[in-house]
Amino acid sequence: MTSEKAHIGQSYRRESALRHLSGRGQFVTDLALPRMLHAAFVRSPMARGKIVELGVDDAAGSPGVVRVFTAETLNGKCEPWIGTLDHFANMQSSTQNMLADGEVLWVGHPVVMIVAHSRAEAEDACELVMMDIEDDMAVVDGNAALMADSPLASSGISSNMCFQTVLETPDLESAFAQAAHVVEGNFNFGRHTAVTLEPRAIIADFDRSTGQLNVHHGTQTPYQFQDVYARHFGLSEGKVRVIAPDVGGSFGMKLHVYNEEMATVAASLTIGRPVRFVADRLESFVSDIHARDHRVSARMALDADGTIVAMDVDDMTQIGAFSTYPRTSVAEGNQVIRLMGAPYRMPDYRGRLSVVFQNKVQTSQYRAVGHPIACAVTEALVEYAAEKLELDPFEIRQRNLIADDAYPHTSATGYQFEKLSHQASLEKLRALMRYDTLRDEQATLRKQGVYRGIGIATFVEITNPGATFYGVGGARISAQDGAVVRLTPAGDVHCAISVTEQGQGTETIIAQVVADQLGVTPDKVKVVTGDTDTTPSGGATWACRGAGIGGETALRAGRKLQAQILTLAGEILQADPTHLKLANGAVVDATTGNERITLAEIGRIATYRPDTLPNGCDNSLTAAQHFAPSGYPFDFTNGVQASYVEVDIETGITRLLKHWVVEDCGRIINPLLVDEQIRGGVVQGLGPAFFEECLYDDIGQMTNATLAEYLVPMAGEMPDIEIAHIETPTLDTILGAKGVGEAGTAAAGAAAMNAVNDALRPLGARISQTPMTPLRILKALGHV
Repeated sequence: MTSEKAHIGQSYRRESALRHLSGRGQFVTDLALPRMLHAAFVRSPMARGKIVELGVDDAAGSPGVVRVFTAETLNGKCEPWIGTLDHFANMQSSTQNMLADGEVLWVGHPVVMIVAHSRAEAEDACELVMMDIEDDMAVVDGNAALMADSPLASSGISSNMCFQTVLETPDLESAFAQAAHVVEGNFNFGRHTAVTLEPRAIIADFDRSTGQLNVHHGTQTPYQFQDVYARHFGLSEGKVRVIAPDVGGSFGMKLHVYNEEMATVAASLTIGRPVRFVADRLESFVSDIHARDHRVSARMALDADGTIVAMDVDDMTQIGAFSTYPRTSVAEGNQVIRLMGAPYRMPDYRGRLSVVFQNKVQTSQYRAVGHPIACAVTEALVEYAAEKLELDPFEIRQRNLIADDAYPHTSATGYQFEKLSHQASLEKLRALMRYDTLRDEQATLRKQGVYRGIGIATFVEITNPGATFYGVGGARISAQDGAVVRLTPAGDVHCAISVTEQGQGTETIIAQVVADQLGVTPDKVKVVTGDTDTTPSGGATWACRGAGIGGETALRAGRKLQAQILTLAGEILQADPTHLKLANGAVVDATTGNERITLAEIGRIATYRPDTLPNGCDNSLTAAQHFAPSGYPFDFTNGVQASYVEVDIETGITRLLKHWVVEDCGRIINPLLVDEQIRGGVVQGLGPAFFEECLYDDIGQMTNATLAEYLVPMAGEMPDIEIAHIETPTLDTILGAKGVGEAGTAAAGAAAMNAVNDALRPLGARISQTPMTPLRILKALGHV
């Protein structure tokens, strides 16, 4: 492909794919620094207790041990943190520090840190630590936690209620009183966790001679952690460098502050040598944030012809012993109640949110924050209504979706939608999945005792969050991004940008955007990410902002450099810059396309022979740009998914037959990578719908904290996933791109639940709890 053709909109494989396939990836776990030490942690074996005594002398004398830290000897080096935000009024959470001080609050809470010459020696020494912990009553269940006689999940809170809020329109009660039909349901959504290919990993390296702290960190957000480390350890931000090399998956799990990473930094600051911590799988299960854990009761009011008039939702989100820092554990539930009913013309709404502490691993933001819960509840109620009114699932949605010509639109929960495409998406899905043919096949098979189900779920996805998303609450998390684009003396292009890469193809799409502005092919653009010393500051990658905000930043920087190059070329060629353009790695005549001078020649002259340029001519070949969204608070995307399943009513086993997605993420930069993101997201949505669940007993012990017992979906269990698109570019940016990383996860579970219930409908059974395990399906059928 020549650079005359637009690269935006074309499929390119991920720039790093061949490097990773050949084993050339560079992860934190691949790094070995001189004099590096290794950290391991002694963790609480119980969910709640008072630390009576710690004996660490034997561990300190163990072979290879360099230092043993307890709360008394380590916590004072770090300013404690509290996971609250100002705009969540009356929110509370306990003060946190690196090691448990006086009490343990969940199974896995770090109590002692041991630093040794090798990880094996550190782990051996952990076995020699004597802990005397007096067992306390653990708060395990959210409903029990709110009872008047319940013990507190920690000593630093006044109650087990972290946060409460209510959204309500004035006519909610009247809408339900006058409704012709009301449907309702209770839903339970289990806990699950990220299970990233690469576990959490960090190497902290403090140089006492210079006061420089370098942190190699497997994270999405290097600038966030530069700020955290500087503030909490009393360092100058300019003396803190965070480097995020290749990152083996994150999904939101690697953007929170964890005890172990902070302790690793503190240990390096204390010892003056590099210290490394890499979580093993058991540690990941009991220390990585968990996701979801919601109990929702909801009802929907409809008029006689099936028009939705109101929803009433009560969501209890269970978050563990603390709210995570700095983004909080409230954001998930907050998005749940605000996304309820989002695709539909629904004038009235009430959403109550209760965020509750318990003595378990913290829950917080994970891929598609809140979306799967809001989508599943809304779409289940729509299905209940369709059944009650004897309407086809497509028909009831066509009657109620926000019309494609009805924008801008503000939802009953206050979200502002610029332009979505629900009707067009639904129509395309029906054709894509050959809906009528599937219904005929379903009816035929039911007569043979084969129970198949079709489930549909429309969704709205939050992307490109604006400046108020965290800043208004006081969190130092940037909504803007920065890019520096330069032309090298050889005529290649270098782009340093603040958005980051975790395997999703960020570097590739940024190269495509920049290439189009400078008339080169993407392979001529080198993209650098993930280093606070070599890239401009910015928000990095979360909430599907990489393409929409990072891409726009790159585009504007590229256009700045384009203008500089054309101005310089005009001076060299003694031509009007407006009569020139960039194409095929050269400056060409804008009318004829004839080459005038190559970019390499411009780079050579500007770099090595600026003396030949006219006096006053600007020979700089570098452009910097920062961009923050200033239009709508979010650029919402939308779509619709469908699932086709077969349920064995004798065993309760569900077979996933096919899954379809029609998605609108605005302007598509790279169709191949967009579809990869959607497929991956669908798998992460189907995982907790059928397989993944962090199981706890009644004293707060996680009972399946190994990959032998915690089920993750394998390739053979996943259906073929067929994808189609609508493109509705946002007008907030030149690029017009929105996000897509969470779209697959947002509605996959909802479509699957509706499909299972469609299969069970002739038998009078219904399931409203995930994961939809065989046992739960058999219980719904009354077989056990």
